[in-house]
Amino acid sequence: MAEAQLKSVGSDDGTREVDGVTGKRLKAFIERLERLEEEKTALAEDIKDVYAESKAVGFDTKTIRKIIRMRKVALDKRREEEMLLETYKAALGME
Repeated sequence: MAEAQLKSVGSDDGTREVDGVTGKRLKAFIERLERLEEEKTALAEDIKDVYAESKAVGFDTKTIRKIIRMRKVALDKRREEEMLLETYKAALGME
């Protein structure tokens, strides 16, 4: 069985091009993704802190999370979902 041979070309910055994959470009993508992951981690910590702060002054964080989810939904879609929920609750005698 013949082994596949990779065409490899080196560069001055320590990266290589292997079968058309440029190491320099790949490295740039990876470094950007790493920075974004760091930012995402920092943002998650900030969000956690805001929830803790709101809880410390007496707000219910589950309700806050629900309101945030609701605000992401368009008003007409949200009204439709609320009407359907009310219909189901009435059918079950929960109203």
